[in-house]
Amino acid sequence: MSLLTHREAPVLDADPFTPENLVGRYSLHEALREAGPVVYLEKYGVYAVTHFEPVHEVLMDFETYCSSGGVGPTDIRKQSEWRPAGILESDPPTHTAMRRGLSKVIHPGSVRDLAAGFAPPAETLAESLVARGAFDGVTDLAQVYPLRVFPDAVGIPDSGRENLLPYGSMAFNAFGPRNEIYERAFAGAESVAAWVEWACARGSLMPGGFGEKIWEQADLGNISDQEASLLVRALLSAGVDTTVAGIGNTLLSLARQPEQWARLRREPHLVKFAVDEALRLESPFQMFHRTATVDTELAGVRIPADSKILLFLGAANRDPRRWGDTASDFDLDRNATGHVAFGMGLHQCIGQPIARLEIELVLKALVARAATLELDGDPVPELHNTLHFFTSIPLKVSAAAGAGSTKE
Repeated sequence: MSLLTHREAPVLDADPFTPENLVGRYSLHEALREAGPVVYLEKYGVYAVTHFEPVHEVLMDFETYCSSGGVGPTDIRKQSEWRPAGILESDPPTHTAMRRGLSKVIHPGSVRDLAAGFAPPAETLAESLVARGAFDGVTDLAQVYPLRVFPDAVGIPDSGRENLLPYGSMAFNAFGPRNEIYERAFAGAESVAAWVEWACARGSLMPGGFGEKIWEQADLGNISDQEASLLVRALLSAGVDTTVAGIGNTLLSLARQPEQWARLRREPHLVKFAVDEALRLESPFQMFHRTATVDTELAGVRIPADSKILLFLGAANRDPRRWGDTASDFDLDRNATGHVAFGMGLHQCIGQPIARLEIELVLKALVARAATLELDGDPVPELHNTLHFFTSIPLKVSAAAGAGSTKE
């Protein structure tokens, strides 16, 4: 890795999107953090930010570091992309109207209402997996549970739901460069995108779900029809892939440290803390871009207007300057409040309470039934431009004494 000087920022020839660096991301993050809070990645012509404080600063300052330039490497203000700009790639006043409309649909009360319907499938699934003694944390659980409960909550038609994971792969891989990973994600993109457009249309959604309620906001004049369609799509992409990653990564964090699982068994009220700590340690959303709107300075580095800034959320969430010398450890005693796994500020993920609910319900169901949780083989990482998750996490469990059926 060469190290020069560029506008007061170290210049590195590192490529965070190679398979080696995606799999070994944490070694790369450490090298980037040690080079400086802001470095210039020569290959992509972007400023990379890895320290917690400047990452947090950029996330909070939407006027200086806009989202309307796109969260990918392309400045969508100047060059169009395959995807229409939605809530994630907008700024006020457009973003304000869309977020206000969505907040009338997804709020603490509506999320609480989901728990009664989301809990039984989590318990039934956990019971069957624990009875088997061994299962794959991804293909048998992390992918199964969200796809069982979340599309119903949105009101997505049953037919074609197999397109949900491919659509999320397209959406999130597009936030990185057009490399081989991107090309694989977009194989068959035309039919997947067509199904999503159909499924999110007013006439396709099932009654009573979040999707229908978003369209009701359009009827009330709070958002436009186009914004309603984009919000339903955004809910789909954000509500499936990141939740799949969150469930799998949480299970992996605990399986690597069986003593932490034993403590959760003794103190199940710590489940919420375990989820937050796992989100910090193994953040599902690892990086995305912002665009500087003016000449500015960040952590002592001059950033020219229109520059792309690559925020390493995963690196910030493991920055020892914020989290201490044990930042790379899973610790149930840590206060992980304030991590940036779901972003921060204006663009903080509005769907995060639903993701948290799903992860917590799965974890509670397993903690109540599995005396032990351990790895049963090597996890297989997924190569993805921006998300961090696994295609396989082999696990073995032993049933807790007295853990009975959920059926009466």
